[in-house]
Amino acid sequence: METRALTADDLPLTTALSKEAFGAWPAGTPDPDPATFPPPGRHSWGTLDQGVLLAKVMGREYHSWFHGVEVATNGIAGVAVRTESRGQGLLDDLFRVVLDEGLRERGEVISTLFPTAPGIYRRFGYELISSYDAVEVPTSALAAVRPAEGITLRRATADDFDAVRAVYDAWAAAHNGPLTRRGASFVATAQEFIDAFTGVTLACDAAGEVLGYSSWVRGSGYDHTATIEVADLLGSTPDALRALLRSLGSFATVTGHVRFETSGLDAIRLLLPSLAWPVTSGHAYMLRVHDVVGACTGLSLPEGGPVRFSVEGDLMETMDGSYELTGGTSVCTRVDSFDGPVFAPRGLAIAYAGAASCATIRTAGLLTGPATYDAGIDGLFGAREPHIRDYF
Repeated sequence: METRALTADDLPLTTALSKEAFGAWPAGTPDPDPATFPPPGRHSWGTLDQGVLLAKVMGREYHSWFHGVEVATNGIAGVAVRTESRGQGLLDDLFRVVLDEGLRERGEVISTLFPTAPGIYRRFGYELISSYDAVEVPTSALAAVRPAEGITLRRATADDFDAVRAVYDAWAAAHNGPLTRRGASFVATAQEFIDAFTGVTLACDAAGEVLGYSSWVRGSGYDHTATIEVADLLGSTPDALRALLRSLGSFATVTGHVRFETSGLDAIRLLLPSLAWPVTSGHAYMLRVHDVVGACTGLSLPEGGPVRFSVEGDLMETMDGSYELTGGTSVCTRVDSFDGPVFAPRGLAIAYAGAASCATIRTAGLLTGPATYDAGIDGLFGAREPHIRDYF
């Protein structure tokens, strides 16, 4: 057997394995074109035996916002193992190669993925930190939102692309986990962005400054079964959010629901007059901290520390060791072993994302040893909550 980078010549094998794992493409969807392989920002690896592709993993180039800075991220996708080869540990070498190549070549100090089964990835140090959810709200509930003050709405054009991105960037930088929507994996032009939606509606103040936006697709139908799909609805003020919600609510006579792609406690839920917020589907999101020093250095953390912790049990052999972390513009260094808190790799992922406190992580068995630094770790990592707005 050999594990190597996959090329355009391997496309018939990778396509067949993808269809076996995830099902046939929707009718009319063409197979990948060898002339455009690999797509920008994608790095595919496979394990083959005598010309048969047994397993494959793709790493995608991203940056994510964590603790106020852009962190180079290896987004794992397209994981598949041939039916007869499952349970043989083939993913061990593949994950090691994909993660180490991403760290070495592109400085990807963390890795994230959307699992179909979390248990597969926990042995590699990934753990759940959030979920990318679809929520369907009755359109009538949006029409009942309190009117906004001092906000005007207008339709965006390609010239507004930078203003839209500025709203997203400000929101994303305040949370842990959102992709930066920059780089090789985000190559759409301003016009392509606008053309992807029925409309991108801007919420502006009296001076014309863009304070928020919603990107939406009208869909079909004009009765209670019709649904508007909203990719983003973000704003920097409550009135901007209210104005955007009410604009969607104006469809109440011809659409029954509005579907939001969201995560966690979305601010727009706090502005709705009803309790209606049913999650109709969700994609769990997992994180691995691959390089502890690299991932924890240069962050914008609250002043505090130093705190110390250790990591033990990393199958990929990059995390194990003892560390000291200080707040502010953070500095993380390796130190000699000591008698202190010990994270399992999965536990550090949860703490790093601000997804749970050390107390919860201990209850799950993913943090052991003296609780000497627990409060300090919570104080450094717990200032921003995790949110997701893109699926890959």
